[in-house]
Amino acid sequence: MFERLARLINKAPWVIVGVAIAFAAIGGVFGSPVAKSLQVGGFQDPGSESTLAVARLQSASGVRADGGLVALVKTPDGATSPAAMAEATKVARVIGAEPDIAQVVTYYETHDPTMVARDGSSTIVVGYWKPVSDQEAVNGATRLADALKSDPNVKLGGFAAINHQLNILITGDLAHAELLAFPILFVLSLWVFRGVIAALLPPLVGGIVILGAFLFLRGVAEVHSVSIFALNLATGMGLGLAIDASLFILSRFREEMANGLAPDAAIRMTMRTAGRTVFFSSLTIAAAASSLTVFKINFLWSMGVAGVIVALTAGLITLTVLPSVLRLLGPRVNMLAPKRWQQSAMTAAGTSGFWYRFSHFVMRRPIPLAALSAAFLIALGLPFAGIKFNSVDQTDLPTSSDARIVSDTLIRDYGKPTGAVLTIVAEAPASDAAQVQSYAGSLGSLGGVTQVTAPQPVGSDTWKFDVQTNFGNFDPAAARLVRDVRAEPAPFTVLVSGQAAAFVDLQQSLASRLPLAIAVVAVATVLILFFMTGSVILPVKAVLMNLLTLSAAFGVLVLVFQDGRFENLLQYTSQGALESTQPVLLFAIVFGLSTDYGVYLLTRIKEAHDAGLPNSEAVALGLQRTGRIITAAALLFCVAIGAFATSQIIFIKELGIGIAAGVLVDATVVRAFLVPSLMALLGRWNWWAPRPLQWLYHRAGLSEGAPTVA
Repeated sequence: MFERLARLINKAPWVIVGVAIAFAAIGGVFGSPVAKSLQVGGFQDPGSESTLAVARLQSASGVRADGGLVALVKTPDGATSPAAMAEATKVARVIGAEPDIAQVVTYYETHDPTMVARDGSSTIVVGYWKPVSDQEAVNGATRLADALKSDPNVKLGGFAAINHQLNILITGDLAHAELLAFPILFVLSLWVFRGVIAALLPPLVGGIVILGAFLFLRGVAEVHSVSIFALNLATGMGLGLAIDASLFILSRFREEMANGLAPDAAIRMTMRTAGRTVFFSSLTIAAAASSLTVFKINFLWSMGVAGVIVALTAGLITLTVLPSVLRLLGPRVNMLAPKRWQQSAMTAAGTSGFWYRFSHFVMRRPIPLAALSAAFLIALGLPFAGIKFNSVDQTDLPTSSDARIVSDTLIRDYGKPTGAVLTIVAEAPASDAAQVQSYAGSLGSLGGVTQVTAPQPVGSDTWKFDVQTNFGNFDPAAARLVRDVRAEPAPFTVLVSGQAAAFVDLQQSLASRLPLAIAVVAVATVLILFFMTGSVILPVKAVLMNLLTLSAAFGVLVLVFQDGRFENLLQYTSQGALESTQPVLLFAIVFGLSTDYGVYLLTRIKEAHDAGLPNSEAVALGLQRTGRIITAAALLFCVAIGAFATSQIIFIKELGIGIAAGVLVDATVVRAFLVPSLMALLGRWNWWAPRPLQWLYHRAGLSEGAPTVA
């Protein structure tokens, strides 16, 4: 397969490069505006009870049941002054002109004292949305923000305004991350490749991959809702994976050129070896990311789709465009570099380098070093046992954002409840008013309930009332109360919603699908690594080592974000918990990346082993040939994905730091200590497989033969 691809590249490199240029242009034109096609929210299971309760209220009332759009209007002369009334009336008129707003309410119509701040310094204007989708409401909030942006006395809040401001932050974060990452990546690539031309190629490939990923994401968004947060993953992982794969292709090509091969022969050897590695690497990461698509949460589904698109696009571009450029450049790939740098970059390290000596050092002491490495990773992961969870809300916004200011002001100046509020939806006709009242009264005796509001009819056969508590929305006690309310007997159908109930439903949805996701990742990893190595032992060992890497990454997240470390450095305020979907997302991504680096190392070890070298020598030579490359690849990837630690959104910071921590742990402790020590302990058993599976491996045709070891 790779021989045929190499022949195509050698025969028509200009054609492939021309197609790539056209593809990048199309991606730039049609893919760059992808953010406008993506959706907000997506953190709820559409079939959960809390979601169904909101839908019931919306159907019965004709308006969305999420509190509407809240405009905080400053009234420096006091809320009862004529100037304040004129200002609030003007704002209400602007909000009422929005087509998706069903009703506007002000203090001057209702005389409700809860619509005025205690000190009279502000009042609120509330606009209730028609039964439109989340995205339509956000689009409406965007239009209203534009219409009112020139008024310094007005700030917009509510769920639609929160999501509108998240959109703005995501777009800004992406631009900032790219501006930060690309120059650093070029400088690091210059250090790795010791030449300007060679250093420019990986970021160039990364740019094409990002544009392609945006184009494909937009195509998916035309037929299925895709979360806007998928852009962060597509950008960070697209850049990181493309650079990692480019590094291996480019390094192998230069190595073969240094061994005296002509450019066309070097391309053939590169595709047989590094090309095959990149192919398996792309499949591994795509398979891991695909596990996220089993969840009913659109945020995770979107991240899974983005991960699959990015992995396959990075593999496709790296296996076609980059070798074509290298074929055209030939020896000129080493231009614009000092002579000494060229020799250093192109000369194979042989058996005298640091990693060769270090691997033999480890393999002479396999048991103590394996035990110490595993103990270190387990200790690093211990904080994960005390993890606490939360979900996305207004506290993910910076304190300076308008929607966050509105939310904080309502709590501080308007007496908005700080505890969880459960919204109870009872499906009963008006004639059952007494039974509804009795049921509401029974809930007041449950532990933690501070107040139960009077039931109000909504439509002809629906009732609504609130249960106020002294628990936080993400407090385990609030979750217990949600379950207690749902278990309370009622003579009619009762649905429980509210932020605390939605959080309970989110966790239940995640837990119900997690075993399937784990099975998808584990089975895919074992199968792909088996078809790559022909061994049963190596894939199982890789899964176990990946779990150690994951525990360490989770532990780092708890130590940093839950416990509130490095707040000044990372510019965040700890919420005392981690966003619920982050461990699931990190499980898939970090597991795939860990296997990815394992693929890069194992292919060079297998190459040496297939050439007839003993197990220990094959391990040492494999580590020598990949040690510097994997270290550089990990560093470059951490810059690409770690740039999102600068995001203003806390759970995006968590994503960047968590993935970077997993990559660094895997590329250092796992690859340097655990892999060589365990391979030394297992010896020839590393390559064992039952005879039927050996037959299957050879029949599958995925072995490219045994290239000579230089």
